[in-house]
Amino acid sequence: MKALICMDFENDIVHASGKVSGKGYADFDARHGTLSRVRGVQDRFRAAGLPVIHVRVGFHPGYAQSPKGSPLMGQAHQFGAFDLSGWGGQFIDAVAPQGEELVITKHRVGSFHATAMELTLRNMGVTHVFLAGVATDMVVESTAREAHDRDFAVSVIADCCIAANDEDQQRSLVNMRKLSTILTSDEIELD
Repeated sequence: MKALICMDFENDIVHASGKVSGKGYADFDARHGTLSRVRGVQDRFRAAGLPVIHVRVGFHPGYAQSPKGSPLMGQAHQFGAFDLSGWGGQFIDAVAPQGEELVITKHRVGSFHATAMELTLRNMGVTHVFLAGVATDMVVESTAREAHDRDFAVSVIADCCIAANDEDQQRSLVNMRKLSTILTSDEIELD
């Protein structure tokens, strides 16, 4: 079975008013129209009766799960970023979960680390994951590597991924070609 995994499409990251969107993620979406493509792919998976799984990164108030020594997320508590109880930790409306779609919360970069991702995919009978997310060179690449090493077939939907800039996007896609199929939203076959 195939499943779509949509990662870190949160207000703090991709909304123009988000706490870290200034790194370039909101601008990338504005230039490339990524969120509208993600929504189209979500709708195709839903229509085909295939799972759409949503992943978010964040921390509960108090930031007990925050890796304070991390150069990437170590200062989130100082800025109130990725607060799961607030607007910033919620999914951006354009690609938010619908109905009873599964949401997995993570506290690190990859979607498998210390989450029920693998257990969930195995229980659902998923063998092939399609990845969309932000940032391409962070959560998408990390999750692609982890999924590959757990023997899932991995497809990265290039035009459904957002990076801080075009250079980061291309570099990460080149890296992932070694362990996944890189395709566009128009090339997805769900039959």
